[in-house]
Amino acid sequence: MFDDLKAKFILDFVEKDRWMYITSGLKTTLIVTMFALLLGLFLGLLIAVIRTVHDQLKEEQLHGVGGFVLKIANILCKIYLTVIRGTPTLVQLLLIYFVFLVSCKSKVLVAVIAFGVNSGAYVAEIFRSGIMSIDKGQMEAGRSLGLPYGDTMMKVVMPQAIKNCLPALVNEMITLLKETSICGYIGLNELTRGGDIIRGVTFDALLPLLVVAAIYLAMVMFITWLMSKLERRLRESDNR
Repeated sequence: MFDDLKAKFILDFVEKDRWMYITSGLKTTLIVTMFALLLGLFLGLLIAVIRTVHDQLKEEQLHGVGGFVLKIANILCKIYLTVIRGTPTLVQLLLIYFVFLVSCKSKVLVAVIAFGVNSGAYVAEIFRSGIMSIDKGQMEAGRSLGLPYGDTMMKVVMPQAIKNCLPALVNEMITLLKETSICGYIGLNELTRGGDIIRGVTFDALLPLLVVAAIYLAMVMFITWLMSKLERRLRESDNR
């Protein structure tokens, strides 16, 4: 049995340097995940702030040009959240690749935009829940010290909100990492597709897919360990 396993390993990964399908796919997966996460964090934070400010301001404060712009922005944010969270990620990826960015030559860029836009909707709700969990007295204390609303939000409220959101943000990051496995539908050779290419050449599904699964598992365990260390550091800083 060991000899058969060794022969399959050589066939799947050693012959003709097929292991490079895995390494190049892993590199693509990490690139898409990293930049999509950054885009998702930016969109999520922006939308969360817009929606929170709109909800916290009283109706009489939403007057003038600024109030009108904020109302329109809030409506657009709600539409964005409804559409993105209500449709499958795969459908969004295909729409962006075959319709909206059909002239784009970079499949990596298409994937980054698709997953970043998708992740932004979920990150926005995570940030918004974190902001809403902060006691209103924090905002009032900042304003009483003479800080503008924006400075109070970014310097007083948001650091506490991000700390509260950290576990949910980690879960979203893990989900985003695993969702990139559908990039093969647009022909992008990411990690899962790399394993599938080997399977298609050697007609052996066991080892390539097991290796792909093991790599995903290792990355998720590393992220979880890293974030647990960060959470522990944050708790220790709170107790000082």
